[in-house]
Amino acid sequence: MTALFGRYGIIKYEPLLAGIAGGVVSTTILHPLDTIRTRLAVSGSPLIAAGIRRPSYGGLVDVLTTITRSHGVQGVYRGITLGVLAAGCTWGSYFFFYDARKAQMHRDDPTRASLGAVNHMMAATESGLITLFLTNPIYVIKTRLCLQFGAQDFSEEKRYSGIIDALVKTYRNDGIKGFYKGLLPGFFGVSHTAIQLMMYEEMKSTYKEHYNMSLDSRMSTMTYLSFTALSKLIAVITTYPYRLMRTRMQDQHHEHNGLIDMVTRTWRYEGIRGFYKGMLPTLLRVTPATAITFVVYENVSHYFIENSVASKNKTQ
Repeated sequence: MTALFGRYGIIKYEPLLAGIAGGVVSTTILHPLDTIRTRLAVSGSPLIAAGIRRPSYGGLVDVLTTITRSHGVQGVYRGITLGVLAAGCTWGSYFFFYDARKAQMHRDDPTRASLGAVNHMMAATESGLITLFLTNPIYVIKTRLCLQFGAQDFSEEKRYSGIIDALVKTYRNDGIKGFYKGLLPGFFGVSHTAIQLMMYEEMKSTYKEHYNMSLDSRMSTMTYLSFTALSKLIAVITTYPYRLMRTRMQDQHHEHNGLIDMVTRTWRYEGIRGFYKGMLPTLLRVTPATAITFVVYENVSHYFIENSVASKNKTQ
């Protein structure tokens, strides 16, 4: 860990706290859409283990109606505790390493005004890989809790009463490797956030250069929202299939022999549309979720910066 910190150079806690705040706020507000997306991603899949009766949904409204009819409103909030934990850890870790990597790049070349698209992509990719490895176990458990759709349809070992029970049973059945199911498509998914961050940073840089603003100056909330939404929209559309493959591989009821087998069988039985199941609720959730996350992150970050400047001024 010391070597890692040494490599990344300047380590600051502000991006970590700002990232956690953004992830927690957005997930708390929009968790129901994540539950719906997860259900749609595996809806009607022919890859389910024999004997398992999984509901087949007609769309977003049908999922919502079915869940609330069977479990009430609380049904769409199933797994929210883990969802909040996952989002907080993911965005906190991501921004922590991303900011540190950018700081190191700036220190290597102090004359550089802006890092540029390539360096932003590199920093985002490295940060994403570290974050993926640290948080994948959380997402495995979160996905499995979201897919508790009918206790009578599967064995006791695949029925979870809560987070601890899911952790224990996943380890008992699959060992440590069980917590890293979906890791391979997750590696491809790092490109999703890298594309998004690169576009977001370039939009900000271009905007500030156009209006002669300093790189650390604050923009309006609407500007942050617009840049985040546009960059996220493009990233989701271009990388969604990996997200669906990851969800299916983490699903305790899917039987497969790895990523290639999952991709091949999805194509054979469902065609190209099979790779985009659940994309609409994903867009409806992740676009505003990411917008909220980034707006909270930017504002909390600027709060820390302004506080730090004010403190320095007082001591002088």
